[in-house]
Amino acid sequence: MEKNMLGTNVITQIGILVHDIERTAQTYADFFGMKKPSINLTDALEQSQTKYKGESTPARAKLAFFDMGSLQLELIEPDEHPSTWREYLDQHGEGPHHIAFVVNDLKEKVTVMEDKGMTLQQKGEYPGGRYAYMDTLKDLKIITELLENDS
Repeated sequence: MEKNMLGTNVITQIGILVHDIERTAQTYADFFGMKKPSINLTDALEQSQTKYKGESTPARAKLAFFDMGSLQLELIEPDEHPSTWREYLDQHGEGPHHIAFVVNDLKEKVTVMEDKGMTLQQKGEYPGGRYAYMDTLKDLKIITELLENDS
């Protein structure tokens, strides 16, 4: 059997787009009987180096993370600037945006996926690593996020 493209089949995270992160995070916290997580703003362009469809973008988003055992739920409220989050929320409304996998050698995984016709939508840096959103909607019916954490 051929090795899978990512070198893993463990889904680390499910990302959900929302219009009102404060309200939605509280609703999830109440539903799960958990404390509402802190809500953080993604880094500014100077730190994040965010590129959407190959162009730099000042796009930012508010994020809230729920750790659910081996899986993390990420709530995302994007700002108005061009991004995969803003485009998807505008076109599809609130709901699931991506599934994420932690990978080794992000650049290589992006190349492998692009060779299969799955294009890079957005990439950037976060404290301790980097990410890439790949357009896998046609094939997988959801966007795939690749996460590479520094050792």
